[in-house]
Amino acid sequence: MKISELLSSSSTRIKTGIVLILAVLFIGYIDSYLIMWIFLGGLLVIALNESMILFKMKSDLIYAYTGLIWFAAFFYPSPEDLIFVIAVVYASILAYTKTLDKKMFLPLLYPTASFLFLLALYVEFGVESLLWLLVVVAGADIGAYFVGKGLGKHKFCETSPNKTWEGVAGGMVVSAALGTYFALDSLSLFGALFVSVIVAFASVFGDLFESYLKREANVKDSGDVLPGHGGILDRTDGYLFGGIIMLVLLRAMI
Repeated sequence: MKISELLSSSSTRIKTGIVLILAVLFIGYIDSYLIMWIFLGGLLVIALNESMILFKMKSDLIYAYTGLIWFAAFFYPSPEDLIFVIAVVYASILAYTKTLDKKMFLPLLYPTASFLFLLALYVEFGVESLLWLLVVVAGADIGAYFVGKGLGKHKFCETSPNKTWEGVAGGMVVSAALGTYFALDSLSLFGALFVSVIVAFASVFGDLFESYLKREANVKDSGDVLPGHGGILDRTDGYLFGGIIMLVLLRAMI
């Protein structure tokens, strides 16, 4: 297929992608905690609804509890801690009533916990860390796509047959190159390289996990809120895994 034909067939996807990039860059440029909290919270609401479809469950209580967590996260200095508070509440209700659906723990872990970690990453290391995460995960995705298309021969795993070891390796190289440039200034070159590669690798499994959930639910996309791209989880899966790993590594190294 010629480049012009490829661009034409992907016009909707490209337009949506451009809008997303501009929106993220604008929010990052403003660098307001309130706006970032609202932005991530809005994504969480949509992602939560998509996850419940993937997990094949319905419960208004999940929205209520998640809303309380996110509201408290605005004021609490370590947002990711709150996930354990709700987990204790869930476990207590389950033990007392024996009627709580155990599947309620699933949306708590994915995607709620990951969004709390993203908020914590912003709180502790600033908008620069989110930009770094964005570049690393996008680099892994783009590098894997092009290298996999051109050189991929060995299948990475059964969950995602289109992924190849060559593609994953190519994504790591691209992420390493871009990540060291966009890394936090407080890290050494080796530290920036190390975090970039590990986070990129984690993002691969974020993508795999999302693919696994969609296969289990027998759906192509997690949603349709993003024309040409699918749902919020389809676009954030790598960041939801990568953000957790980045925060843990930065806390250990800085």
